Amino acid sequence: MGVEKDIIVAVELGSTAIRAIAGKKEPDGTMQILAIAQEESTNAIRKGIVDNIDKTAQAIAHVVNKLNEKLGIHTNRIYVGLGGQSLHTAKNVVARQFPEKLQITDKIIDDIKDTNRGVVYPDSEILDVVPQEYRIANRGTTEPVGMVSEQIEACFMNVVARNNLRENIEKCVIVAGLELVDLLISPLCLADCMLTANEKRSGCALVDMGADTTTVAVYDSGVLCHLAVIPLGGKNVTMDIASQNIEMEEAEELKLKYGTAFQKDETEVKSNKIPLSHGRNIEESLIQEITAARYEEIIMNIWKQISGKGKLLSGILFTGGASRAGNLAEGFTQQTSCDKQLRFAKGLPQDIVLSPSVRLADNDNLYTLMGLLAKGDQSCVSELPAEPEAVQAEIDFEDEPVEKTQVETEKPKPAIETEKQEEPEQKPKVHREGLGKKIGRMWKKMMDLLEESED
Repeated sequence: MGVEKDIIVAVELGSTAIRAIAGKKEPDGTMQILAIAQEESTNAIRKGIVDNIDKTAQAIAHVVNKLNEKLGIHTNRIYVGLGGQSLHTAKNVVARQFPEKLQITDKIIDDIKDTNRGVVYPDSEILDVVPQEYRIANRGTTEPVGMVSEQIEACFMNVVARNNLRENIEKCVIVAGLELVDLLISPLCLADCMLTANEKRSGCALVDMGADTTTVAVYDSGVLCHLAVIPLGGKNVTMDIASQNIEMEEAEELKLKYGTAFQKDETEVKSNKIPLSHGRNIEESLIQEITAARYEEIIMNIWKQISGKGKLLSGILFTGGASRAGNLAEGFTQQTSCDKQLRFAKGLPQDIVLSPSVRLADNDNLYTLMGLLAKGDQSCVSELPAEPEAVQAEIDFEDEPVEKTQVETEKPKPAIETEKQEEPEQKPKVHREGLGKKIGRMWKKMMDLLEESED
């Protein structure tokens, strides 16, 4: 039986869990999510970077197998998202001066792009290039081909990451027994999924607050103008609480239930005692003080990456698990004097729908995973592998009674078969030899009688 074609499978390598998603493009252009699976990852991914190839590969294989079981498919290829602490943008300008005025051609633009791609960054590689604008005669344009000038200046925004970031992910996919369709840059896929074209044109910042890192992407005039990954996230808040001699699991629960990103004033600070394990307790005000102090540090780092990077007429959009902290919007406004609109992602992104069998909890944060899925355009499944014929032959052998035809299915050696077939032919030979002896004896008697008669 054939399988449904055109199913796309994408994998997100998160610091706390590795997730996989399967979906299919509908005729109207929407992406329908068919299934989602998750595998907890411990010491596999750190700061968004592969820390243990074997553990990561094992988690990828397990999470993809979960999708296969849910949908009854065989996944042999996947898309994988790339992120991590070393991911950032680097601006580069390439200029050309001509001896006389000439018409700008595609070849000139291609040569300029190749020059930019050849830029060497220490211990890093260029993963993607986002053209900003071309300046001709002090005039900016995004379509320079056909214009006439003596010089041209091209501005590029290179997306750069550590050399081994891509290599380690590729190794993990191979060890997991899968093929990599494409390596997608997670923050850019997330931005394309969450931000509209109008928001990018008018200026907007997207802040993804994860467990180990916080990623900031700034758009202006319709293009990416800044990307940075801050090595701080919700896990840092949990570790701060755990420093009070509290287990990490219990600290995480305290953060989610009592933590805040901003303490309004001392008169509103609660002094309730929160019971802990082993008969201990802790002041709720201390939990709020600890979480607010760490969030203040994260907020100031976010603002440093955003401030002065664009007009931000469409404001700032927050997503990620750590963005659900209480009073985050008020804390951001108070600590940065930001007058931009602050929004928090909720609901499904545009052009994403769920199949009837998929259910998402309110606290599920799968926007990056959905962004990766939306970028996929190649099928990732194949026909289910057929069962080996040898196994079926053994089953048939056990079910049928032992007969001559059954012995023939045991693949005997041809020489043995030939000997068995020739055995019946040997019996007539024995019979003919016995008859010859009898005739010989009778002939001898006749000759003896003739001799006697002559005498």
